Amino acid sequence: MPETLDPDLAVAGLSRTVRSTRPFDVDITVSPLRRGAADPCHHVTPDGARWHASRMRTGEVTFRLTQDGRYGATARAWGPGAEEFLAGLETMLCLEEDLDDFTPQHPKIKEAHRTVPGLRMLKTGRVLESLIPAILEQKVHTKASWASWRTLVREFGTKAPGPAPQGLMVPPDAETWRLIPSWKYHRANVGPQRAQTIVRAARVADSIERTAALHPAEAAQRLRSLPGIGVWTVAETAQRAFGDADALSVGDYHLAAVVGWTLLGHPIDDDAMVEYLRPLQPHRYRAVRLLALSGQARKPKFGPRDPITDHRHH
Repeated sequence: MPETLDPDLAVAGLSRTVRSTRPFDVDITVSPLRRGAADPCHHVTPDGARWHASRMRTGEVTFRLTQDGRYGATARAWGPGAEEFLAGLETMLCLEEDLDDFTPQHPKIKEAHRTVPGLRMLKTGRVLESLIPAILEQKVHTKASWASWRTLVREFGTKAPGPAPQGLMVPPDAETWRLIPSWKYHRANVGPQRAQTIVRAARVADSIERTAALHPAEAAQRLRSLPGIGVWTVAETAQRAFGDADALSVGDYHLAAVVGWTLLGHPIDDDAMVEYLRPLQPHRYRAVRLLALSGQARKPKFGPRDPITDHRHH
């Protein structure tokens, strides 16, 4: 359990070190929490530490994660949610996940698995915090969605507890997301459809958070029942909140083509990708992540990218 410190040393926070039986890499495991280099909720400091601000059931938390040898991680946490966060650290980092059934046959995936042994899935259990950024990323350029996330968090979030890096923010709670005026979403370059989806999700936040206790397939089905939330959005949420190694981002603008070029030498569509990766279930997302992290994922560049849409001028 978390170490309890003398009140006079409260600035040091609570700390805990966890270890795995196989290699573990803090950086690549936690990096999906970061929504762009300037994410107000996630900072990487010059010493390589990963700082993140979140809302646990028991309150706000700032946590700092660092590598501890090849097999471990040390976390320090501040705020009313610190004890809850540290108690669930192994679960969040999926340190005990079973890979006995992950036996890829394609040589590139096998090599990626060999060269990137420290990857784990993420299971934060904080569903709304993963869902809302995914909604912001629906059918827009990633850079544009990250800018919207920054704008909204900086205006409606709260300062992270503890001795956090300057500018670190806790994302808004559900009630705040629900009450953000439509014109504020518009000024943050969030179109009406995505804004309304966020507001609808915030209204049923308690039900959304309960999906973290379900099997990922059932949780995904529950989330997809909400208007405006489809397969891609659920997958992006499940990759961070549910620890779902099979959460393939079907509908992603680039993914099917990348998988096709990398594994087959030619582009494929979503249906073909789903069929080709079927033998890798329940580890399809893991395989895609490994290919990207190992540097093997590729896709030829053809012409200019689509322009970024600015909803503020519509």
